[in-house]
Amino acid sequence: MSLDTVKHANETPDIDQPWAELGLKQDEYERIRAILGRRPTGAELAMYSVMWSEHCSYKSSKVHLRQFGEKAPENDALLVGIGENAGVVDVGQGYAVTFKVESHNHPSYIEPYQGAATGIGGIVRDILAMGARPVAVMDPLRFGAADHPDTKRVLPGVVAGIGGYGNCLGLPNIGGEVVFDSCYQGNPLVNALCIGVMKHEDIHLAKASGAGNKVILYGARTGGDGIGGVSVLASETFDSTGPAKRPAVQVGDPFQEKLLIECTLEIFREDLVDGIQDLGGAGLSCATSELASAGSGGMRVELDTVPLRDSSLSPEEILMSESQERMCAVVEPGKVDRFMEICEKWDVIATVIGEVTDGERLEIFWHGEQIVDVPPRTVAHEGPVYERPYARPDWQDALQADDAAKLARPATAEELRAQVLKVIASPNQASKSWITDQYDRFVQGNTVLAQPEDSGMVRIDEDTNLGVAVATDGNGRYAKLDPYAGAQLALAESYRNVAASGARPLAISNCLNFGSPEDPAVMWQFAEATRGLADGCLELGTPVTGGNVSLYNQTGETAIHPTPVVAVLGVIDDVDRRTPIAFSEPGHLLYLLGDTKEELGGSAWSQVIHEHLGGLPPAVDLGREKLLAEILIAASRDGMVDAAHDLSDGGLIQALAESCLRGGNGARIVVPDGMDAFVLLFSESAGRAVVAVPRSEELRFGDMCGARGLPAIRIGVVDGEEIDVQGQFTLPLAELREAHEATIPALLA
Repeated sequence: MSLDTVKHANETPDIDQPWAELGLKQDEYERIRAILGRRPTGAELAMYSVMWSEHCSYKSSKVHLRQFGEKAPENDALLVGIGENAGVVDVGQGYAVTFKVESHNHPSYIEPYQGAATGIGGIVRDILAMGARPVAVMDPLRFGAADHPDTKRVLPGVVAGIGGYGNCLGLPNIGGEVVFDSCYQGNPLVNALCIGVMKHEDIHLAKASGAGNKVILYGARTGGDGIGGVSVLASETFDSTGPAKRPAVQVGDPFQEKLLIECTLEIFREDLVDGIQDLGGAGLSCATSELASAGSGGMRVELDTVPLRDSSLSPEEILMSESQERMCAVVEPGKVDRFMEICEKWDVIATVIGEVTDGERLEIFWHGEQIVDVPPRTVAHEGPVYERPYARPDWQDALQADDAAKLARPATAEELRAQVLKVIASPNQASKSWITDQYDRFVQGNTVLAQPEDSGMVRIDEDTNLGVAVATDGNGRYAKLDPYAGAQLALAESYRNVAASGARPLAISNCLNFGSPEDPAVMWQFAEATRGLADGCLELGTPVTGGNVSLYNQTGETAIHPTPVVAVLGVIDDVDRRTPIAFSEPGHLLYLLGDTKEELGGSAWSQVIHEHLGGLPPAVDLGREKLLAEILIAASRDGMVDAAHDLSDGGLIQALAESCLRGGNGARIVVPDGMDAFVLLFSESAGRAVVAVPRSEELRFGDMCGARGLPAIRIGVVDGEEIDVQGQFTLPLAELREAHEATIPALLA
């Protein structure tokens, strides 16, 4: 077939084109023709199809995501916000930290190892492109039912991919989550987060400015893997027979990425780039159009100069390929030679593929023939914007009326003990060490907290001990019951986890995982969750720095639970003042902070004991969350607590079990007067934490809580080798440990 050039497109206006096969709607195709004043060439059609996909253009979510800007709280720490590869915050002492969480859901179902591995690779390059050295990763994960056969296929591959890629890069994996629920069967959620550190002056942005500046593609050669990968794959619903798109999944090479990281950081140190962009979703289509769109001129690219792994690739395939480990830089002519020298030193292939022009068009040529002539903003930033219809589903009222309060509760102390063991041994509450032990948590030597702590924490300055903490949280069961409250509960839990470790929450990133936006019920869930998150961030003073939307997470008509995953980043002046979860000192007094109410809707107890989902989730009080955080941070800074653990999934008994097992010490617990033991142990009321207070600090700690109006009740003491809920039951730590640690290995054996 002859090359489809711009000239040929002008001469053949009525030729049939495969716009539908590329995921475009007819009105979108007609709009492309209107923009260009002619039919698009095959290469232009390829570019628009991937850049206007749901994954790249946010066409169904833009109208709701605007709230994150419109309701953004004033925050002097925010240096770079939404719109760049990742957000950047000021953490003091001249340091800036960039962080972001993104999804690689659909590719990880099709090819678990490579899908998850390249999810890590992609988010690391986003952080690198901001000018930062990546210092840690995290992985919030969701899988189908723990005992489903396909979970045994997907989970080990995903975990091996995350560990294999991250470990090879030498990046510690310091936190995340693993949740099992049948709603994720066929649609696992593989969200990946990366944290990077730099000085303020080292921040780089994605823009192409300066006519005559060279456009350099460097890193791995371009191959046939990942053609239309996440850009198209994540923008459609799997049918009931499952996907058949294995070739669309990218293939990663972490050793190539490690070279690319060190090469890029040296290039930054010598101030050799004016603009830079990683090649992730949509590949060269994205990198060239976004750089040109954000710059002050146009761009001319000679596509036939792109280094290839497969010489048979067509121009369209080269533009759509999402091959990994590639970056695109804009470099002044006088700096090109030095740029190339550094790339050669690190054994990184680098090729000048074009230059910035003084025009307003993105022009791409293939062996001298023009195949693309487009306004770059129409590709990168002016895609379709849909105001999808949304409506509260007709089943929502019945779901909320199906209150967990009606469920049968344990009638005896023996039954209560049995239910405690069953919940703690359930897949969602059980130890995830089988998974996390496959990750290197301490490489680089700066990890000070990692799984199963409330948040991951890394030191970023070895002289001053300045550090940052990050936690990720999201409860799809809560969000199914009430998407607005569910999103705020995810924010509150992540905020609380960071504060419990002693760090001051600064900002958030989010990954919004939902079903098909073409379903009005799903779109209502998305609209409510986004509104809840924006309102919550405004009240807590934590701006959204960026993130990701992942839609079409459903098989046939069955959507996942709405799952907004929220990552909160906080700063701590001295990591030596951090607070772990472990009850490490016998004799320390245990205090329950916050109000415990009878709130069991969406709880672990209702799921594990009764397989029930209904009612309302716990109430949200963000003012109380701020107060609790202030107390936890002050207590950590001033040495008033030895351990702290937030209360969330599984309630108080889950937190006690984890802290006792972590520290190797038991606890004697007294049920407060007037409180039901069952409610005390299993309620999931928000805004709560359990802390271990040295006896010498009890008066000071109590005075602080009283002065600030935070309920704090003494419920016991760290002691012995069992959890003794007095008047109810005792549970030896050996028995508890066996129940807690045996579940996941047995399921995956």
